[in-house]
Amino acid sequence: MGYVLETERLILRGWKDEDASSLFKYASDERIGPAAGWLPHRDEDYSRAVIRTIFAKDEVYAICLKGQGRAPVGSIGLTLKGSPERPLKEKEAELGYWIGFPFWGRGLVTEAARELIRHGFEDTGLNRIFCGYFQGNTRSQKVQEKCGFKHLYTNETSKIPMLGETRIENISVITREDYMAGKGR
Repeated sequence: MGYVLETERLILRGWKDEDASSLFKYASDERIGPAAGWLPHRDEDYSRAVIRTIFAKDEVYAICLKGQGRAPVGSIGLTLKGSPERPLKEKEAELGYWIGFPFWGRGLVTEAARELIRHGFEDTGLNRIFCGYFQGNTRSQKVQEKCGFKHLYTNETSKIPMLGETRIENISVITREDYMAGKGR
């Protein structure tokens, strides 16, 4: 299933059932899911179900640190099919990511995101990649800025069905042209 991608410090690979314990360890933290619009995981069975459904797509990757037994510490992916709330055209995708709290502030998500952007444009032939962050999630905003995303629009009434909330969401985009112009930086 899919690619295995590698960066200086990371292996990005597909999720497996045996990753449920590691996924639960980080995704059960209240600081993670709600900031991204999803509920904290309640047990390993729930995490396993997420692996088998939400993460069982070709362009969804477990973020694993090199030399640490390859247990996932986060997730990153490109959504290639849109939804009524987030329509995508052909050759467009949306980037999503999160990482466990003990790994915040190390630049690991930025490193993973840069590799997935490269993969999206160079291997998958995408023309545009979108990414969003909810107002107040400055960590996600900084990742997007470091990766070359540009603010596209603000949705004042973004619905978060899993949390039963409405939030302000900023949507950013990076185009193939912007990526190619910034390559080598």
